[in-house]
Amino acid sequence: MTAGNPTALASLAALISAVAQTLETAYAKHGLVFPSLDEPFYPGPLDDDLALTNAARLIVAAAHQIIATVRAPMDTIQDYAPAMYMTSALAFANETNIADVLKNVPQGLHVQDISKEVGVDSVKIARILRYLATRHVFREISPNVFANNRISSFLAKSRPLKALKSDAVNRYKDAPAAAFVGHVTDEAFSSAVCLSTHVREDAKDYESPFNLAFRTKKTMWEWYEEPGNEWRGRRFAEAMKGSGDRFPASIFTGGFDWRSLKDDSVVVDVGGSLGTVTLKIAKAFPHLKYVVEDLEPVVTGPAQKFWEAQAPELLASSRVTLQVQNFFEPQAIKQAAVYFMRFVLHDWPDSANETILRNLRNAAAPYTKLVIFESIMPYASPDPNGPPRPPFPLLANLGLPVGGFLTMLDLQMMNILNGQERTFEQFVELGARTGWRFEGVKPGVLAALVFSVA
Repeated sequence: MTAGNPTALASLAALISAVAQTLETAYAKHGLVFPSLDEPFYPGPLDDDLALTNAARLIVAAAHQIIATVRAPMDTIQDYAPAMYMTSALAFANETNIADVLKNVPQGLHVQDISKEVGVDSVKIARILRYLATRHVFREISPNVFANNRISSFLAKSRPLKALKSDAVNRYKDAPAAAFVGHVTDEAFSSAVCLSTHVREDAKDYESPFNLAFRTKKTMWEWYEEPGNEWRGRRFAEAMKGSGDRFPASIFTGGFDWRSLKDDSVVVDVGGSLGTVTLKIAKAFPHLKYVVEDLEPVVTGPAQKFWEAQAPELLASSRVTLQVQNFFEPQAIKQAAVYFMRFVLHDWPDSANETILRNLRNAAAPYTKLVIFESIMPYASPDPNGPPRPPFPLLANLGLPVGGFLTMLDLQMMNILNGQERTFEQFVELGARTGWRFEGVKPGVLAALVFSVA
């Protein structure tokens, strides 16, 4: 670094200051103040503002990088290595419904009162909640008195506390955030203990760390169907419910030129679950016909109910058809104009995905397009094929808010399913091996990769 040029430390500090002012100004223009960490979360009018979301990501990326820069290396290691205590503490708070106990109690509750509600020793509750509050989950507003804050309030479930206690099997119903924490801190956490062993020893007898941890040859999906695990399956479904709704409809409606397709062209949603993404596309492009495919328990149950509630006229007119289909078996709908998938390939290793994509290729016509909606794994280093570089000296993948999430998700896929998040090059190569020629990509928080028949 030459004299007169800002150091990485100074650049990070300046970036945080500048972007923080941008956020403050944007909120002030709407007569608002930026939400306080100390208050429970309430939806606000600027929550979905993409420009502000991206600005906040810059602060998060810079804040984590400045901590890594100025903190002594041993202090960082001492923070990262025992991170399992965060997982365990969140599991405790989630399983004992503490966020629900503290809901609508802004003055907080003493741990002795919390203990009466959850039936756990008050001293241990205090120790665990203090660990979390020190990391900005919950607040300790006076000695041994705890309250929800913006983060912990997200763990509150949708049902009354009494119902949570009396019906534990369904306590995660309509509570996707709590269900996500439950899944990650339970079966994923147990599996992660075996991740290093599984990778180091190349444990071929077990497909994934999950299989090694639970000593099962079944996939996680099959394991969820075993007696005693059904509630975990329901919890996982709640955690994943509405994943299509987490992304703007424009990602799906604008990821491919649907308008170019002729009237009544057939579009197949492969492994489409309920068909939430198909509904977005069908509303925007009613001149097409759609088929939503999944396994029989999904198609004949929740998917049928979803369409009967959301768009019964599309079922009645056969604009939308629900089809039982296992994507590891030959594709029943031949010569579709488009086959598309959303978050399917990341659940599986390359060998399984080659079967999925070859089945689609064998059913395709010369004009068929394949559209894959997936996250593209960005490199932490500069990539000529990647997105524009963020401001100096941030990592090319923006660190925690983007690359951090995707690298976590990548290890999660490795951990429980032997799947993975893929780089752009890996998607192109996977298509080439299965008879699909890469045609183009619309990048974004969820990319749309378009392939044609090779």
